[in-house]
Amino acid sequence: MDMDSFNGSSEKGSKKVQTDADVKKKAVKLVISHLKKKVSKDYVGSDHIQEWIEQMEGILKKSEFDFVEYVQMRKNLNDVIERTLDEEMRFKLRDSWYSFGRALDKKVKK
Repeated sequence: MDMDSFNGSSEKGSKKVQTDADVKKKAVKLVISHLKKKVSKDYVGSDHIQEWIEQMEGILKKSEFDFVEYVQMRKNLNDVIERTLDEEMRFKLRDSWYSFGRALDKKVKK
């Protein structure tokens, strides 16, 4: 069995070249999946973060990467955090907000 059939590729060199936008989008998806696990419990104001997550998932489904839109969503997440009364949850959300910012700073490894 050759390597091409092993990894499911039928042609050599058909690997897609990753862009910085691809890397950022993948990192943001990971942050959002972790965020969803953190907010599994109900608390006062949890509807705000659930609404934000739904909006963010809609943006992630788009094929293009609009950096300004992602930055705006990060600002919106900050607003949601400020409206969160549960102190423990606010700290968890703040960690995700920080991770979101780091995800937007990612670049393709050279």
